[in-house]
Amino acid sequence: MSGLNRSSSTPFKNGGLPPQELLDDLCSRFVLNVPKEDQQSFERILFLVEYAHWFYEDNSVEKNPSLKSFTLKEFTSLMFNSCDVLRPYVAHIDDIFKDFTSYKVRVPVTGAIILDETFERCLLVKGWKGTSWSFPRGKKNKDEEDHACAIREVLEETGFDVSKLLNKEEYIEEMFGQQRVKLYIIAGVKDDTAFAPLTKKEISEIAWQRLDELQPASDNVISRGITGLKLYMVAPFLESLKLWILEHQPPVAPRLDMPIKGMCVWKAKNTSIGSSTSTAVVETQSAKPGTDAHPPDAGPGKSFRNFRFDTAGILRAMEAGFSA
Repeated sequence: MSGLNRSSSTPFKNGGLPPQELLDDLCSRFVLNVPKEDQQSFERILFLVEYAHWFYEDNSVEKNPSLKSFTLKEFTSLMFNSCDVLRPYVAHIDDIFKDFTSYKVRVPVTGAIILDETFERCLLVKGWKGTSWSFPRGKKNKDEEDHACAIREVLEETGFDVSKLLNKEEYIEEMFGQQRVKLYIIAGVKDDTAFAPLTKKEISEIAWQRLDELQPASDNVISRGITGLKLYMVAPFLESLKLWILEHQPPVAPRLDMPIKGMCVWKAKNTSIGSSTSTAVVETQSAKPGTDAHPPDAGPGKSFRNFRFDTAGILRAMEAGFSA
């Protein structure tokens, strides 16, 4: 481990390193004892390192609070310096990580647009650290079918099994740069369904959001709904979704007793590293006051309106944020 400080340009913000025995175990478990085909490219190897990172943060750190948390890039440097088969490539780690980040935004993504029984609300999830909302979705595993990925990701992020409701022919597909995102439409889910993520530290909030408070992407509205929600990964699907709804009859008529605003159905107590304590809550979500609800016409808000929807750039930025 003596070569760690000179081998990578990534600073270790938290200081301190995990015990060598723990790093050896992670290397053995996630990098060495895998099929040979998964060791044939740096892209596949970095996915293995990412799995090791998740395990370290979700299990090792949680069981031993004295251990430090690391970003994915910092953890990758630790693994390359600790694992004999990876150490020869330490000098190239910055380029390897940059290529991996670029590769990740090309991996196809599938998930689901879950609608309530009135077709007035859709289920959105918010990432653990980020502030943006999205439909539950995630990247496909190697050789995984689209619908199987959607079922797996929705179950992981919401705890809800859509396997019996999913129709392979009912979906909306969009391209974000070089990445294909395919969302199956799951319509008619009861609004009192219990939702809670099965994975740790991935989702911070789950909510039913009213479709009439969300806006499709355009030159002027590309990031936020009426309520101030950030909708980078939602807005591009809304126009096609509303067309689908016009062609289908909801099983239940609109209910006057339902809250006007969105309903939070699950929210983590906090999203700090090392804590996964959560609670199920039901509450109304009102518009944020001030500039969050209505972006200003000057400063960053104005420049934000004036550029075209660079989805590829946004995805790269989001990936970097999730890894941070």
